[in-house]
Amino acid sequence: MTLSPARLLALFLCAGLAACAHNQAPCPPVAPGSAGADGLPDWHDVITDPDHVRLRDWRKAFVAGLDQARQGGHGAEIDAEGRLLDPDAGTDGATLPVGHYRCRTIKVGAKDTARTSYIAYPAHHCQVRPSDKLTRLVELDGLQKPSGRLYPDGPSRTVFLGTMILGDEQKPIAYGRDADRDMVGAVQRIGDKQWRMLIPDPAWESKIDVMELVPEN
Repeated sequence: MTLSPARLLALFLCAGLAACAHNQAPCPPVAPGSAGADGLPDWHDVITDPDHVRLRDWRKAFVAGLDQARQGGHGAEIDAEGRLLDPDAGTDGATLPVGHYRCRTIKVGAKDTARTSYIAYPAHHCQVRPSDKLTRLVELDGLQKPSGRLYPDGPSRTVFLGTMILGDEQKPIAYGRDADRDMVGAVQRIGDKQWRMLIPDPAWESKIDVMELVPEN
């Protein structure tokens, strides 16, 4: 796991205190989501090791999924989506404003030959709402509803860390408790009032999930 400068500093200070203390009590761990230099929680302090690998390799998963879908005869559908399914379409302005969105998910590629390599689902309702010092993205309807916090990561990307709400569950489980439910995503702006969230190597079904987000108003 990559440690942020804030976490490295905290660990260094803690080690120094332990060395000079008369009663060397165990050093308490840095709380997940501890504030970085900008005062906001840092995703490096929260992300699990498997999700860190997925996030790092998002483009590799995207290209592999597109290649597999094209080989499966879905080239025209991919081309019709334009920038949404272009791995290099991201631009600055990745921060999702608070509000309601129409969100639809396309599953690209398949984890095994028994599954189709391209599935486009109807749009659902999503919301971006304040969450402490950050914001939270929540899908409001459907059988599989992502819910997670959005962490700033420069002008061209926001990092999503969350979990999947299944069926009639009323609230998400905490991130990091169940690897099959954990989700990591890279949010990018791809046009005027158009964003996407890339979910590489999800636990089930696809090579990558691509969620389009368009404001409802």
